[in-house]
Parts: sequence; structure tokens; C-alpha cells
Amino acid sequence: MGQYTASQRKNVRILLVGDAGVGKTSLILSLVSEEYPEEVPPRAEEITIPANVTPEQVPTNIVDFSSAEQSDDALAVEINKAHVVCIVYAVDDDDSLDRITSHWLPLVRSSCTTQNTNNSNNTSGDPEVLRKPIVLVGNKIDLIEYSTIDSVLAIMEDYPEIESCVECSAKTLHNISEMFYYAQKAVLHPTSPLYIMEEQDLTPACKKSLVRIFKICDIDSDNLLNDYELNLFQRRCFNTPLQPQILDEVKSVIQKNVPDGIYNDAVTLKGFLFLHCLFIQRGRNETTWAVLRRFGYNDQLEMCQEYLRPPLKIPPGSSTELSHRGQQFLIAVFERYDRDGDGALSPEEHKMLFSTCPAAPWSYSTDIRKSCPTNDAGWVTLHGWLCRWTLMTLVDVVRTLEYLAYLGFNVHENDSQLVAIHVTRERRIDLAKRQSSRSVYKCHVIGPKGSGKTGLCRGFLIEDMSKLLGKEFKTNVVHCINSVQVYGQEKHLILRDIDARHALDPLQPQEVNCDVACLVYDASNPRSFEYIARIYIKYYAESKIPVMIVGTKCDLDERRQDYLMQPNEFCEKYKLLPPHLFSLKSNKKELYTKLATMAAFPRFQAAWILFYKHRLVQLWESAYLRQFGLMTEDPKLWIKAGLGVAAATVLGFIVLKAISGTHLR
Repeated sequence: MGQYTASQRKNVRILLVGDAGVGKTSLILSLVSEEYPEEVPPRAEEITIPANVTPEQVPTNIVDFSSAEQSDDALAVEINKAHVVCIVYAVDDDDSLDRITSHWLPLVRSSCTTQNTNNSNNTSGDPEVLRKPIVLVGNKIDLIEYSTIDSVLAIMEDYPEIESCVECSAKTLHNISEMFYYAQKAVLHPTSPLYIMEEQDLTPACKKSLVRIFKICDIDSDNLLNDYELNLFQRRCFNTPLQPQILDEVKSVIQKNVPDGIYNDAVTLKGFLFLHCLFIQRGRNETTWAVLRRFGYNDQLEMCQEYLRPPLKIPPGSSTELSHRGQQFLIAVFERYDRDGDGALSPEEHKMLFSTCPAAPWSYSTDIRKSCPTNDAGWVTLHGWLCRWTLMTLVDVVRTLEYLAYLGFNVHENDSQLVAIHVTRERRIDLAKRQSSRSVYKCHVIGPKGSGKTGLCRGFLIEDMSKLLGKEFKTNVVHCINSVQVYGQEKHLILRDIDARHALDPLQPQEVNCDVACLVYDASNPRSFEYIARIYIKYYAESKIPVMIVGTKCDLDERRQDYLMQPNEFCEKYKLLPPHLFSLKSNKKELYTKLATMAAFPRFQAAWILFYKHRLVQLWESAYLRQFGLMTEDPKLWIKAGLGVAAATVLGFIVLKAISGTHLR
């Protein structure tokens, strides 16, 4: 895809205002015709300058104002429509200079004052002043031999919306092009969001943005930008390497002005901020803006929505997973902040990792420890880290896109974060092929209160499930994710703990639809099975979603269920696999592999049946074994079956050879 740059305006609208006779119309006509007009009309018609003839390659509309032909109301409308206002005064007329502060600047401010109650920052309900960029233009410089810039600079200190000032002459064409360039620049590369003139310092918002950029570019996380990192930064922002001589000169300037701006021949954060402050002081706002826009910032120094959330088309029935590039980026980020190299992120390392984001996407103390694998200290491992991102990508892919952008994926990968996402094929195709192409499956765990479904979910995350015995689960984390092996391939299984309600209360579609359903009952509670039996009949009996019935707490005495049918009879009637008996105490985890296999091969029971040896024997017994007089009680059953298969193979070979010989004759 190449570089991403935050979108700029599609055009620039410049309005010229000022007292009568200061030369507003002459300036416009001189720019267009490149010569001074002998006859000047009261007002010039609006003109459009094509993008290919402007320095910034942006179409520019120039609008003239005449107090003789237009009313004050019309002026207010034009001020609000304009992107920048050029206040023109005559350098040989002190009254026109004085009226900049006594009339024109207050007029522009009052015209831009609106009752903006939609702004979340405006909680008082008072009118909010929307600063309109202003350029002060002193015309008729050909008539005097002195400059008025010193007087104008004093005005600029009191009015931060004034971006720049310029003296020019419509008659000699001196600085005419520069005047309109400054006006364009005031819109495309404004100073006020970046710099506080009276303090001679960067604005807090600009500092915050540049600090984030510094952290993203600091690949080795040593709080310094070395030559490699500076060159990478330069290439990403400006598509060109930084020449060694220029790099040395930059370091020399920083060292001279900020003693602690250079450390071990690398640029510190202070040096980085000073450099951008220097760019702005020297009128090179476009350099800082190019950096900010490359990292996704808009004119208000907020992250652009199109940068954070690029459009992603997800067909109905498809899901979203991390692509290989997405996984590799997240592994690199993890290893970058795992400073002690212990294979896990401590709370402090986790906090530092997300320091380039508004906040962490999840709670470390509750969510992480309850939703994905961690080490014995409760710190997220690399495996758990990838699992947690996999979970977020499936259930909230927009949030994944946002946080990949915050972490600098677009810059480090030089591409949109869309390449970090894989959109799977539609589920209906998986069902038709009886095999899923996905690597992440969602299993809904449904059961009555006290059935042990939450323990079943949490047991998926730890090695020794018996540690969960007798534990109360009070947190509201509903998803647990881990990886399992399905026929030699790694798959991720997400268990969603569906909140239990009365069996007659309806489940929402998003609570029913999944890749595989796990209906849980307490085998030691005679009233537990009825709940999931009703759930199955109401929601899953006619669906194409694979279902597994699980009886928990099988280490306790199994009780007969107070229902029309016992679990085994129920499963047989509805052609389900026999109930899987589960206990945290036994610490057996084949349940999770079975669930993932059922999700991977929907409606293809031959792939599931390998997990049920007794069922396999029953199928052989009913379909084939009885035909040969072989019984399951026969201790030599499998030897006899193997010899039978071998005999059938030899017989087939002999028949094939005989047929081939007949054909040859």
C-alpha cells in the first residue's frame, strides 16, 4: 500500500478583507494576470487556482470582499466559509494598520463565535471561539522605504490565530505569490495547534503527540533514537534516507542548544522535541506536520478516524483472525517490552507497552489473568499475549485495528493495519464442505447456575485444573481462550460463558450462534439436565451448529436426572455424541480438543468419532463385525479385524491381476 498520510483538505478557501483602497482586489488581479491592472473593479470575482500550479498541490479558491457591494451579514457568511482570512492593510496608511486590532480582528473573532454544545470539551455551554487562521498582509510596499513588520509582530503576540505576516506590492508583484503561499500554509500547516508564540514552546497537545511518535520509533526502547532509528524515521516520514553529513549537523545543532539533547551519540526525547520546536521557529511547520500526519494525526492533533479504523469488509458468516504479519508484529512488540527476557510481561512492562495508547485495551489485573494463559505469577506469556489479541480480533476487530495503529503498525510495517487481519470464508461454505478453513473457533458454554460451566471455562487456561476446586468466580470476564491441537494443527478455541437465566427466558441470537455449543449440566444434581435439554430443543435441534453435552462434577456420585429421558437416551434420540463426563479434579483436557474438532469439522461426525473409542467399536459392531461373527468381547478383535483387512487386500490384488491379464490376452 505504501505510505499513509492523514487526509488533508481537498481545497483551500482564502478570503481577503480590509479597508477600502488598501489594494485587496489589485492583489488578486496581479496574481492572476502577473501584471498590475490599470483599471481595478470594486470587487474581483471568485477565482480558482488549479492544484498543479500551487506549491502545496491543492486547489485554491480566492474570494474578494467589498464593503460597497456586500453587507456585514454577507461578510460574516464568507468569514465562516473561508479556511483562512487575509487582512490587508496599506503600509503607507497608519489608520488601516490601526484598524486591524480595532475592527478587523474583533470582527473575524465574533463571526467565528458559535454556540457549540456538541463539543465534549465545552461543558459550560458558553459560546466557543473557533480560531480562524489569519494572515496579515501589508500592501503598497513600493511606496515606502521602511517596514511595518515590527508593529505587526506586536499584534501577533496578542492574537495567536495570526499565523504569519508579509509585506508585498500589487504594483511591482513583490511577494504576491508568497502572500498566497503563506495563506495556503496557514490552512494546511497551521502554527497555533503546534506552538505557543508567547511562551516560545510547543503546545501540550503537540508535545504529547511527538512523545508518542518518539516511543514508537525507539525500537530498542532505550529512550534514545540512534542513527538506525533516525534513518528509519526519516524514510517512513519523507521517503528518503538521512545523509550522514546532515545527521551530524542535526546532532550538532541539538548539542549546541540542548546539552542533554544528545546522549551516547543518539538523540534524546528532549533533543527530539527541540528539533521540532526549531522547525516551527524557522517557519518550517510543514516538516512537523508531515511527521504528525504520517503518524495519523489530524489538524486538531487527534488521531484520524480513517487512520484508526480503515474500512474492512466482512461478508455475512465470515469471521476475522490475525494474519501472519499481524502475529509477527505483535510478537516483535512483546519481545521489545519484555525487558528481562523472562517470556512474560510484568504489570509494569505491560503498562509501558501501551504507553503509546490512550489506555490499555483490557485490564491487566482482571481480564488478562482470567481470559488467557499466564505464568505462575499471573503475568501474561507470549502465548497468552497472542491468544488475547486473537480473542479481541474475533469479537471486536475494530478495536484491534485501533490498537495496532496506536502501537505503530502502520509505520513499522509501512502499510495499513488491514494487512494484519485475515477475513475467513463464509460459514455456509464450511458447512457445505464439512470442514472449516478457520483457525479460531467460538464455543458457547451454556448451563444452569451451579453447573460448573465457569470452572470448565477457566480450567481451559491452566495446567492443573484441580487448583480451581472450591474456588468462587466473581469477575465478569466471559471469554477464555487457549490453543489446542486438532489433527496436528494449532487452533484457537474461545469459550464464552453464557449468563444463565431461566430456561423459558429467550437467548439472544448472538448468544446462540457459534461454531460449537457446549451444553453443561451438573451430573450430581438431578434437576440440572432439564435446563440444557430445553435449550437444545428450542435453539439447536434444528440448527447446523455442532453440540456437545457435558456432565460436570463426575468425581461426585452421578444422580438420575428428573427429566423425561436420561442424558444418554436424550443424546441417542437426537443423534448426538454421548455425554462427556468432566471433572476439574481429574485434570483431563480432551474435552477442549473435542470441542475444537467439532468446530473444525461441522456436520462431519466421522472426524469427531475418533475421540469416542467405545462408539467406534459400536459402529464397527453394528455395521461390519457382526457380519463376520466378531464380538467386542473378543480379546483378539483387532487382530482378527486386521487379518480380515489384509485378506481383503490380497484378494483384491489377485482379482485385479487376473483382470489385467485377461485384457492383455
